[in-house]
Amino acid sequence: MMSSMRVASLIVLVAILTVATVFGVIWRRRSGRLRDESAGEVLTVGDLGADLGRVATLVQFSTEFCQPCRVTRGVLVDIAAVADGVRHIEVDAGARLDLVRRLNVLRTPTVLVLDAHGRIVNRASGAPRRVDMLAAVAAVSGSPFTAAVADACTAAAAATSTAPTADVRQQR
Repeated sequence: MMSSMRVASLIVLVAILTVATVFGVIWRRRSGRLRDESAGEVLTVGDLGADLGRVATLVQFSTEFCQPCRVTRGVLVDIAAVADGVRHIEVDAGARLDLVRRLNVLRTPTVLVLDAHGRIVNRASGAPRRVDMLAAVAAVSGSPFTAAVADACTAAAAATSTAPTADVRQQR
């Protein structure tokens, strides 16, 4: 009898570990992935407290103690520095709960890619990859993803300690 209880306990333990592993794999794969926002809401200067980019705006929701937010900030600042007409705006999620609730921001960092008119076209929950953000900006601007922009972002990342230094052209 004791042996059958041990077997049953072992089966339950294996089942729990399997479910947790599957959940973890799914969570990790979805984290930072850009999703299309076809019914994109429009954000204004009044909503964000800053001017929108002429071509695109990268809106980052962060919190003070969020480590992935620091890495994401470095990536987005680098892209905004080298991509003409692109602006990065960081929103303190704790201070802007009205906007967090309205946009259903559930975790930080959350990044929104806005077009020139402030319409949300892409969204990522978690730290997005640099190459995915470059592709999103290229799609919004209508210009191709170029090696020159990738090189500039890689050089900017190498110059800062908070951003990853991988060569984005090799990640394509």
